[in-house]
Amino acid sequence: MRRLIAGVVAALAALSCGASVDAGWFCGAARYSCCPVTSCQPTACYTACRVQRETCYRTVYETVYEPEQVTCNRTVYDTVYDNVEETCYRTVVETAYRQQEYQVCRPVFETSFREEQYTVQRPVWETNYRECNYQVSRPVWETSTRECRRTVMRPVTETVERQVCRTVMRQVTETVNRERCYTVMRPVTTYRTVRQDCGRWTTQQVQHPGPVVPRVVVDACGVPRTCMVQCPGFTTCRRVWCPNIVERQIPCTTYVPQVVREQCPVQVCRLVPEQVNETVQVQVCRMVPEEIVQTIPVRTCRFVTETRTQRIPYRTCRFVSETCTRRIPVRTCRMVTETKTCKVPVCVTRKVPYTVTRRVARCVAREEPVTYTRMVAKCVPRQVAYEVCRMVPVTTCRPVTCGSCGTSCPDGSCGGLDYEAGRPAEPVPADDLPPNPASPEEAAPANDPQPGPTI
Repeated sequence: MRRLIAGVVAALAALSCGASVDAGWFCGAARYSCCPVTSCQPTACYTACRVQRETCYRTVYETVYEPEQVTCNRTVYDTVYDNVEETCYRTVVETAYRQQEYQVCRPVFETSFREEQYTVQRPVWETNYRECNYQVSRPVWETSTRECRRTVMRPVTETVERQVCRTVMRQVTETVNRERCYTVMRPVTTYRTVRQDCGRWTTQQVQHPGPVVPRVVVDACGVPRTCMVQCPGFTTCRRVWCPNIVERQIPCTTYVPQVVREQCPVQVCRLVPEQVNETVQVQVCRMVPEEIVQTIPVRTCRFVTETRTQRIPYRTCRFVSETCTRRIPVRTCRMVTETKTCKVPVCVTRKVPYTVTRRVARCVAREEPVTYTRMVAKCVPRQVAYEVCRMVPVTTCRPVTCGSCGTSCPDGSCGGLDYEAGRPAEPVPADDLPPNPASPEEAAPANDPQPGPTI
C-alpha cells in the first residue's frame, strides 16, 4: 500500500515538474497565468483512511469424552451344597397271629320213621245216560253288505328320548403337588447407557472475497485517479470435526440367588360321586283318531224250529272206605360239644432305622474383579485465530502547478475544471471491507493437524 501511494506521488511530481508555472492550480490540462495567487497553492494535501488488519487469537474450550477403563471388585455369592447324613426312624406295623382255643356246641340231627294207619273215603264215579227230546231253533243266515263310516283311535308308537339322571361313583386319580424348596443362581441382565463420540472429519470449502486494492486510472481529462478495486475471490478448504454423540446400551450380567419352590406330584386315588345324565329311548303310544270306511257284511238270521233227541250223560258218585298205612319221618336234634382252634391277628409295632442323605445349601462369598469402560469428560483449550480490521488516517500531500488560464478566476476554478476529480475515493468502513487473503497457515483451523490445500 505504501509503495503504491509512493508511486502515485512520484508520478504526480513528474507531471508537475514538466511545466513551469508562476501561480495556479494543477488541473491536468494546461497552465493558467491569469489565475490569482490566492487560487494557486504550492501543494494539495488530503487525508485518507487506510485499512489495517491484525490477526488476534482467542481461547476456545471444547468438551472431549475419553474412554477410561475402571477395574473394581464385586462380591459374588456361590451356593455350595454339603451332604449331611441323618438317621431317621419309621414305624412299621406288622400283623402276628396267635392260637386261641374255644368250645362250640354243634347240633346233630337224626331222622327216624314211624308207621301210621288211617282210613280214607275213595270216591267212585259211574256214568249213566238218559234221553231228552228238545226243540231247537236253527238259525239260517243270509249275507248282505253295507258301508259303515266310523272313527277309530289308531295307536301310534313314538320313540322319545328321556333324560335319566343317576349317581355313579367314579374313580378319580388326582395329582397332589408337594412343595420342595432349593436355591438357584439366576442371571440378571441390566443395561447402562454409555455416551461415545462417533464423529468424523469433513472437508468444507470456504469462499473468501478478493481484497480491495487502490488502482490508478485516467479519467476523461487525462488525470490519473486512484480508486479502490475489488480483486477476484478465492476458495480454501479446511477440515472440520463433526461430533456425533451416540448412546449405547452395554449389558451387565449378574447372578442373583433365588429360592425356587418346586411342586412334586403325588397321585391320590379317590371315589367321587358323579351325576350321569343318560338319554334313554322310551316308546310312547298315543291314540290318533282316524276315519275308516268299511264295507260291512250284514248277516240276517232267521230261526227254523227243529225237534231233536239227545242222550244226556250224567255221573253219579259213591264213596268206598279204604285203610292206608304211611311212614311219618321224625327228626330229632342233639347237641355235641367240640373244641376248635383259631388264629387271632395281633398288630405289633416296631421302629426301623434308616439313613437319609440330604444336601444343605450354604453361601460362599468371593471377590472377583470387574472391568468396565466409562466416558470421562475433559475440557481441552485451543487457540482460534480471528482478524480485526481498523481504519488508520493517512495524510497525503502533492505539489500543484497552475498555469495562465487566459481568463480571470477569482473563485479559484481554472478553466471550469473539477478540482474534486483528483481527490481519492472516500474510505470504506471496516465492517464493509472483505478480509485480506489469508495464507494457507491462517486458513486452516488451529486444531487441524493437516490443513487442506489452498485454491
